[in-house]
Amino acid sequence: MRLDEVFARHTELGAAFAVHVGDELVADLWGGIADRRTGRPWERDTPVLSYSCTKAVTATVTMLLVERGLLGLSTPVKEVWPEFAAASVTVEHLLTHQAGLPVIEERVPVEEYGDHAAIAARLAGQSPLWEPGTAHGYHALTYGFLIGEVVRRVTGKSVADLVAAEIAGPLGLDMWLGAPDEVIPRVARLSAAPPSPAPGEAAPLTAAEKAASDPYSLMNRALGNPGVHRLKGGANHPDLLRAGWPAMGLVTTARALSGFYRALIAGEILRPDTLSDAIRPRVGGHDRVLRIGTSFGLGFMTSSESFAPFAPSAFGHTGMGGFLGLGDPERGVAIAYTMNRLSTAFAATTPAWELAAAVYDAL
Repeated sequence: MRLDEVFARHTELGAAFAVHVGDELVADLWGGIADRRTGRPWERDTPVLSYSCTKAVTATVTMLLVERGLLGLSTPVKEVWPEFAAASVTVEHLLTHQAGLPVIEERVPVEEYGDHAAIAARLAGQSPLWEPGTAHGYHALTYGFLIGEVVRRVTGKSVADLVAAEIAGPLGLDMWLGAPDEVIPRVARLSAAPPSPAPGEAAPLTAAEKAASDPYSLMNRALGNPGVHRLKGGANHPDLLRAGWPAMGLVTTARALSGFYRALIAGEILRPDTLSDAIRPRVGGHDRVLRIGTSFGLGFMTSSESFAPFAPSAFGHTGMGGFLGLGDPERGVAIAYTMNRLSTAFAATTPAWELAAAVYDAL
């Protein structure tokens, strides 16, 4: 399968695709336009904001603390964060989207977007929307602020600091949780997907599509605060690229994201037993927020109808709009896809999944 064929079929603007098999980088492809306003081409080292692919990196930092005995999965969050009101919420509940806190009820002002502790403080007094541990629902943005505050309370450092010191720096990866000023001019500019043609006969909406179209749904409440749309240019705004939200702020290249999963599988970041425990499915089935079937280990997506259904041993994380980071210890493969034209597809119909399925067919 050729990348240009995928571009033509899916009307991509610019994208990159990388695959490691074992320690070998067997595919490192890129092409198209990084900025549709200027025509700037997508180059080998073009990074992009990868949305929720970030969550797997944040989970890895958290598991490093667990591995070193600085944090326990069964530790109540209140034990390390005394202001946190929900006494029954544990660290594991945060990692598995079971905490019942997918929404920040108070509107976060734009002035706080770079102040993670202030945003976390708004969550600290909230009551869970369901009994923690009894159900799971995707904590689209709150995942990062909750885990980030726990990490800060335990170490005195931010998730971004630890990503740089423990992962990106030692491995030499072009990966930043919060882009430095010198990187921002190279970042690909995100664009909305082109409008879909009107169907001749509209198919019934799925539960997820209904939730997406309802401004008051739990899905949209979870995605809409802090509101990226309140910044000029949305996620392209330099303040957001710098902010490094631990749920969606990772700026990276496809090659670096694939390299991150290669290193995880090789035991270069976490011990193999730690990774094995982290990617063991802990929750699965109906997701109260996304309204589709999801499956999670400790911060990592695992095989389900919405993530690598063709690869039972795969783990990783998608990112809104079509981003993908995936590792598979049984097959020894790591895959990443980054792009800048955001898709509205929910399931495995995006270019990332088409390319990933082709890799598995070729293995």
